[in-house]
Amino acid sequence: MQKSPSVFGGACIIAGVCVGAGMLGLPASGAGAWTIWSVLIIAFTMIMLTLSGWLLLEAYKHYDLRASFSTVTKDMLGSHANIINNLAVYFVGGILLYAYITASGGILEGLTRDLVNFGEFGARIWAVIFVLVFSVFVWHSTRLVDRISVILIIFMALTFALTTSGLVLNINLPTLFDSHNANGDYAKYAMVMLPVALTSFGYHHSVCTMRAYYGEERKAKYAILGGTLIALVLYILWMVSIFGNLPREQFGPVIASDGNVEVLLTTLDGVIESGTVKQAVNAFSIAAILSSFIGVGLGVFDYLADLFKFDNSKLGRTKSWAVTFLPPLILSVIFPLGFLKAIGYAGAVATIWTCIIPVFLAKKSRSMEKGKQGFIVGGGNGVLALIMLFGICTAIFHFLAMFGYLPMFKGE
Repeated sequence: MQKSPSVFGGACIIAGVCVGAGMLGLPASGAGAWTIWSVLIIAFTMIMLTLSGWLLLEAYKHYDLRASFSTVTKDMLGSHANIINNLAVYFVGGILLYAYITASGGILEGLTRDLVNFGEFGARIWAVIFVLVFSVFVWHSTRLVDRISVILIIFMALTFALTTSGLVLNINLPTLFDSHNANGDYAKYAMVMLPVALTSFGYHHSVCTMRAYYGEERKAKYAILGGTLIALVLYILWMVSIFGNLPREQFGPVIASDGNVEVLLTTLDGVIESGTVKQAVNAFSIAAILSSFIGVGLGVFDYLADLFKFDNSKLGRTKSWAVTFLPPLILSVIFPLGFLKAIGYAGAVATIWTCIIPVFLAKKSRSMEKGKQGFIVGGGNGVLALIMLFGICTAIFHFLAMFGYLPMFKGE
């Protein structure tokens, strides 16, 4: 008899999907809300998106273990809803690739300026080099991406441990809690953090994989919970490490650059005395971006190959490579928006497939006679309404902030 996979193993898979370059945007997006409110926002987001993943499990119970997100959505909600859902998934993948390409160019330009100086176009040239070199892994094969990803995750774990341990040892409690600012307003800045926080828990395309992995919904439910909890702990540790070392008022340059990662790293360099910790922070940032780049790139690559019916030959994979990587690269070179702004767009659109579609699927499932049996998420219609409201508000807050209708912390 084959032994069932462990819940911890599945939790690590979910955590691996969640944790990536998106976490680099959390400190800048939470600078206004600062420590306590940022932790509350990220924890509430984790709860909402864990529940919405469970709603997908509830809808999947009617289908074969190999059924995909797209198959279930099309069957239960119709072709139009499925097209909207798939477009949202593609948009988020594309905008994340754009964000990773733009951030990588800036970081590499900053690290190599003393050795190779390309002048004012340095970041854009490095972005092109980054894509041409590392997208080859995706073009070559999924197996190569798998092997590279394992190496990157191990490297990320080591550099993250070195980074956070070095920063935690130097945490200044008055800085962490902004205690010198007795009249500080924090709560009013919390809303703008939601889209970035939501992007940090975008594992929903892997829910069907978890269900197939365990062959049942119950274990998959606990694996999802374990994975999002691991991600939450890592995010809080990361934010506390940054906020305890970099005073709130020093986030001005980072926010002015729309959260560009290289500006955050440069600003951190000014307050970190240890050269080893500085190098660890840079190494972790590059590894996180590269890991996310090839992971998201593979997902978009496979999606577009299926959409355009490109075969698996070298020519077919080259076509898939071109439609996957060239559009975000060209946009990054022509319109290099800030990292935080791009992540915010991703979070706003991701509400469709992380909150809204799961609620509609669960509602449809419960309207069916057989939907009243088997795995059901507790809380009734109240939970469905709360998740729907959370998703809609997150998207609205992003666009309100974009047009200047929400309080925006400037770093003063």
